[in-house]
Amino acid sequence: MTVARWHLVAILCFGVFCVSTSAVFIRLALADANASGVGFSLVIAASRLALASLILLPTWRQLQPQSRPPGTLIYSGIAGALLALHFATWITSLSYTSIAASTVLVTTNPIWVALLSWLWFRERLSARVAVGIVITLVGGLLVGWEGSSAVGQNPLLGNSLALMGSWAFSLYFLLGREVQRRGLTVGQHSAIAYTTAALLLLPLSLATGTAYRGYPISVYVWIMLMAIVPQLLGHTSLNWAVRHLSPTLVTLAILMEPVGASLLGYLLFGEVPGMLVLVGAGVILTGVSLAALAAP
Repeated sequence: MTVARWHLVAILCFGVFCVSTSAVFIRLALADANASGVGFSLVIAASRLALASLILLPTWRQLQPQSRPPGTLIYSGIAGALLALHFATWITSLSYTSIAASTVLVTTNPIWVALLSWLWFRERLSARVAVGIVITLVGGLLVGWEGSSAVGQNPLLGNSLALMGSWAFSLYFLLGREVQRRGLTVGQHSAIAYTTAALLLLPLSLATGTAYRGYPISVYVWIMLMAIVPQLLGHTSLNWAVRHLSPTLVTLAILMEPVGASLLGYLLFGEVPGMLVLVGAGVILTGVSLAALAAP
């Protein structure tokens, strides 16, 4: 099915705008709950995915496993496990580092997608892509060198978690393209992936001794908004776009997320990133853009 160019651009821009709100909703939930750390981060991640899964529940009736190539549903389930890892690491990172640093590092996807496409699909890795990877790594070192005066309790830990989240999301993204090529619709894949991620995350917060109840009502409002805006509208739009566009180009568009998230972080929380973060972010965006535009 051929999709009009304006339709692709509109859906992609809409998806990027929606995912840009995620870090702000997370920070608002953290502030209203007066909580931080791994336990409450898992509550946020599990709850948003569980709510999104419930909304997508009707799509399960359309699944016909016997009509899919072998391994298709397994791939979708593995993608869900990677999504769980992505949210567990990235959401936790926002308790320890700034919105700007976290979102810049977690959206270095084009680099990792290009590398994984080379390793997995044997897509050519050009000299410009290699240079872009080196530039991005230098930028990551600058962001990771954020001093003790920077926003956040433990910037080094937070930045490392955000980078892990980027690796997990890159694999999730490529698996999403693969299962859609094998015949799953974006709704079916999203339902399987979101449900798998939710089932993996739901017991983990309880294992840390963190409950799902007892928070102010506003916390649950922010989590509901996370499930609807960045998760259902944002992630599903990007999953749809990757079926019709190169994964590298889609992840290039996601580079606008740190810009929107950082602006909202400044307006709502007064977060002013340190100079190293700003310089490092610029270096990262330069390297990722070079790699993404040079990728096949």
